[in-house]
Amino acid sequence: MAEEAKKPNKQVKVGEVVSAKMAKTIVVSVTRRTQHPLYKRIISSRKKFYAHDEAGTAKLGDVVRIVEARPLSKLKRWTLDSVVRRAKAPEIETGA
Repeated sequence: MAEEAKKPNKQVKVGEVVSAKMAKTIVVSVTRRTQHPLYKRIISSRKKFYAHDEAGTAKLGDVVRIVEARPLSKLKRWTLDSVVRRAKAPEIETGA
């Protein structure tokens, strides 16, 4: 039986791209739903993560999966893993 090299467990998050204007960087907004400790009501909270996108594949509005990485800059600690769902292309109306 061959020993498998153990990879460290890295966090994975799924969120929506809210900005793709920087070079090789996207901003991903991750929404999580938690129950309020006292009032027991479901609260949705958002947090923005800066992720490295080497190929520039993610566009504004896409739903993407990001994976934890080593610090790449002051704010970037995540890398783009895959695009889960593409954003709908805006419909262009022709005035006829």
